[in-house]
Amino acid sequence: MSLRLSILDQSPIPEGCNAGDALRNSIDLARLADGLGYTRYWVAEHHGTSGLACNSPEVLIGPIAAATSRLRVGSGGVMLPHYSPLKVAENFSMLSALFPGRIDLGIGRAAGTSPLVAFALQRDRRQPSPDDFPQQLDELLALTANRPHPDARFARLGSVHFETPELWLLGSSQDSAAWAAELGLPYAFADFINPDGARLARYYRQTFCPSARGEAPRTAVAAWAICAETDEEAERLSYSFRMMMTLLFRGQTIQVPTVERAERFLEEEGKTPVNRRIITGTPGRVRTAIEALARDYEAEEVLIVNIVHSHAARRRSYELIAEAFGMDN
Repeated sequence: MSLRLSILDQSPIPEGCNAGDALRNSIDLARLADGLGYTRYWVAEHHGTSGLACNSPEVLIGPIAAATSRLRVGSGGVMLPHYSPLKVAENFSMLSALFPGRIDLGIGRAAGTSPLVAFALQRDRRQPSPDDFPQQLDELLALTANRPHPDARFARLGSVHFETPELWLLGSSQDSAAWAAELGLPYAFADFINPDGARLARYYRQTFCPSARGEAPRTAVAAWAICAETDEEAERLSYSFRMMMTLLFRGQTIQVPTVERAERFLEEEGKTPVNRRIITGTPGRVRTAIEALARDYEAEEVLIVNIVHSHAARRRSYELIAEAFGMDN
């Protein structure tokens, strides 16, 4: 199979469960993915929400890597503006030392939360944090590549050796595409946030500058996909996510509702939100849609993300997709 398939997990908390249940579901799903032949398993970072359990990818990556054997495991992603680049480098150096050749560091610029919660995450709240993501990224790249620190004040850090994870830049905008190309980094585009990213992926490839991190562009696309035995069942499973997104746009976060509750809600609304691309259907239909998406992005890899209420249905969705693509298990 030339197209690689991976998983981006947001650790959804089903209604009636707690964060611990959701995190254990993530570890269980990773074990399944390891056996099914998925390439990598990334966990996301979100703050201040009642529906998603993973606030700290670096905390969850270790248990997942320990519970699996061949998957690459990483962040999708670490929201760098919240952190010191040195601390991120230290965290992922430790993970890389524990699990050599298996750790990915996906970096994002977004807050992963509301402006208020982002402000609460700051240590110094006398004023908003500066928008210095390019400088932060430059510092992180130097540290994880064991190069001289870009700030002469920290030259002594050059004596510290960091184990090197595979570093990806994540994004859904022109800025991230430009930075990934300029720095010669692999690029993962969040189609599940912005379904108009194919042109940005082309821009990334056309302007890519070879670097020590990569001689040629590498593109992955992260997309919503829910698979079931029938088209109707896959569509019903998507109701939970659709209800969550409808309320999120109104400033309300909830746990993942049951399909029945979500269906009643959407019937009362008289519509189902369609402002995000959601691939649903039988295995054959989902495979066709994923392959078409990969062609649009000229992507070598697709990261599949979904939110459904039933963990069993979520497991089955990834099983059916693996079967549809004839993945090795």
